[in-house]
Amino acid sequence: MTNDTVSDMLTRVRNANLAKHQVVQVPATKMTKSIAHVLLEEGFIESIEEVGLDINRQLLLSLKYKGREREPVINALKRISRPGLRVYANRKELPRVLGGLGIAVISTSKGVLTDTKARTQGLGGEVLCYIW
Repeated sequence: MTNDTVSDMLTRVRNANLAKHQVVQVPATKMTKSIAHVLLEEGFIESIEEVGLDINRQLLLSLKYKGREREPVINALKRISRPGLRVYANRKELPRVLGGLGIAVISTSKGVLTDTKARTQGLGGEVLCYIW
């Protein structure tokens, strides 16, 4: 088991994306489930399925590709706040990723949200990662 499940999830998705795998398996924690639901809502992945028993729960994420060449929808993932250096932003300082083309995943008091949803709700929080 890894200490930083968010980084582990992002690395697994990044590697599966580069290898053009259809499905990637990540450990199921509350945080990874929340991030996966944000990815699903924003259209970066096709579906989420939870498999396994209590302690060995896994999430199966179906990655999304476009065109005949199967070009990945996710171009890059970048971890921002990490265990050694937490990064927080208030509602006025929420980052814009590529001028609004990408998303920043923010952990707020109302749950894990994208930067645009957090901005409209007037919430700040921990900046988990950028996805574009």
